[in-house]
Amino acid sequence: MRKYGSVNVWRYCTEIFDFLPLAAVIDEQVFCVHGGLSPSIETLDQIKTIDRKQEVPHDGPMCDLMWSDPEEMSGWGVSPRGAGFLFGKDKVDEFNHRNEINLIARAHQLVMEGFKEMFNKTLVTVWSAPNYCYRCGNIAAILELDQDFERRYKTFEAAPQDARGVPAKKPAPEYFL
Repeated sequence: MRKYGSVNVWRYCTEIFDFLPLAAVIDEQVFCVHGGLSPSIETLDQIKTIDRKQEVPHDGPMCDLMWSDPEEMSGWGVSPRGAGFLFGKDKVDEFNHRNEINLIARAHQLVMEGFKEMFNKTLVTVWSAPNYCYRCGNIAAILELDQDFERRYKTFEAAPQDARGVPAKKPAPEYFL
């Protein structure tokens, strides 16, 4: 409300989330997902069968893809977040081998350094929200892959406080009237 003068922006953003893809695969090598793996999903093809046009349920494979987190452990574990699962290196290795991919790229956990590679660099968490919630003090990152899938991370900090502000209201372009 304070920034845009209406709740419509928030409402439209949350509605569009119900239509965004659950995951993507880059050149049959990199699996990109918000959260992580699911004990209900062994293959990439199984993800295609999920009806995405809905809010994320409180449990099940879609929930797991959104909210699961890697952990230095073996197997599957109960997530302290109350949704999704914890999964270890062995589950990442199995999923990557079965699906012939080299990397899982995800974003669901705050990483103070902007990115964190795990499990012999077969999984990376990339966090792109600097100074999350205006109070965490973290830096953020973007993962770039070149044509040979070599990784480069671009890190950045939040804009200084004096550079932030409420955007000036602009009249709607005529083609929207």
